[in-house]
Amino acid sequence: MEEQNYAHHARIVPMFHGVLFGLLVLTFIGSCVNLWKSIGDHQRLYSASLIAVLTVCMILLFFFCRIFPLKAQDRAIRAEENLRHYVLTGRLLDPRLTVKQIVALRFASDAEFADLCRRAAEEGLNMDQIKRAVKVWRADHYRV
Repeated sequence: MEEQNYAHHARIVPMFHGVLFGLLVLTFIGSCVNLWKSIGDHQRLYSASLIAVLTVCMILLFFFCRIFPLKAQDRAIRAEENLRHYVLTGRLLDPRLTVKQIVALRFASDAEFADLCRRAAEEGLNMDQIKRAVKVWRADHYRV
């Protein structure tokens, strides 16, 4: 497995993000063209509208099937990093930290984790700033 770092930590699945999304976009365009052409034809209008609505539903499903597992995983990461911070410092994470900040902090090694947590809370660092501040990258190969 390729070593993770700031430049190589995003999880892209080509068949999902590229092929499936591309097919959905093409299907949506085709269904819109079909709907437009069938506006004067009352026999085709119902089926064309149904195809367009189903295509929109598939696009929404595409996004939701990605978002819902990530939200659940973010909750698990928040709990894991809270425990990690408690083990390292004897205190829970700063309540000012957002879930997005905590998700970004998971890449920090134990040596820099507590200090980076403090900086993120005090300075309001965003995800990208936190990831760029990590010196020793801690890989996360289980991210969906």
